[in-house]
Amino acid sequence: MAPESGECGMTILCVRFQLPPMYEAALPGLLGLLEDFTPVVEALPPDGALADLRGAERYFGRSAVELASVIRVRALARYGVDCAIGAGPGPTLARVALRDARPGVTCAVPEDPEGIAAFLAGRPVSALPGVGTATARTLGEYGLDTLGLVAAAPLSTLQRLIGAKAARELRERASGLDRGRVVPNAVSRSLTAERAFGIDELDPGRHRRALLSAAEELGGRLRAVEKICRTLTLTVRYADRSSTTRSRTLKEPTAHSPALTEVAYGMYEVLGLQRARVRALALRAEGLAPAGQASHQLTFDPVDEKVRRIEEVADRARAKFGPRAVMPGTLAA
Repeated sequence: MAPESGECGMTILCVRFQLPPMYEAALPGLLGLLEDFTPVVEALPPDGALADLRGAERYFGRSAVELASVIRVRALARYGVDCAIGAGPGPTLARVALRDARPGVTCAVPEDPEGIAAFLAGRPVSALPGVGTATARTLGEYGLDTLGLVAAAPLSTLQRLIGAKAARELRERASGLDRGRVVPNAVSRSLTAERAFGIDELDPGRHRRALLSAAEELGGRLRAVEKICRTLTLTVRYADRSSTTRSRTLKEPTAHSPALTEVAYGMYEVLGLQRARVRALALRAEGLAPAGQASHQLTFDPVDEKVRRIEEVADRARAKFGPRAVMPGTLAA
């Protein structure tokens, strides 16, 4: 953990703003704050971003870690939002550093190759972005549970375990070789809301309430960033760690919470779960597009129009008073 006054020679910052849930609407303004320093900014919704400061370091005559301190002060002064920041020579290393960062202190990866290797060595394989639970579990079963062990393992061994291409990429990144780049103005292609149960849940009523809660969250987040989704995917995770996934293309792209809830309920009913021990439910909105491209089939049903107007008012109330200011009665109970 490097102090903010240190000379680290880092070029990439990974910033996570301390936003309340469902407050992505504040993210564009915070991205604009980063763009005061560099045009090379990649959004990581709902609350983060990558910023390439190679040009900014020369222009401002300060290191990326020093600029991180200025960014934090401006975020607090302009938006009342603190942030955690990781710094590294590449985006992957900066994202790994973010795991150890906290508000007020920037975590920086050492600049030299030996320092990078030492920084990564003791970390779990899952600390690398893009390494899923299944891959980490497979490697762990063979004793390769840290990045240092993966970097030292023969490539042929890794290839037998996880495949040729995945093994090469994982070994490179575990060794500190970061080929990633910051892609300006990249837009999230999906949003996910997950609901995990404290115990394995058999009650279909609780399953449906979890789906309602997740659909309400997705709808609010989509509307906050002025997006609509074309596809909704349901993933059900069971007590034995298996899972079932179902996707459905919507009749019309939408961010309307009742429409998302109806589709989620439909996919759940089709599964025909009876006495299934469910550990978690997740909804993912995919195929995101600007809300301005949405088309809505007009109806003569005054109830539908009333519900949409209520939804707009509820969104404004949640933006002002917090995400629990307005919610369906079923969830409030």
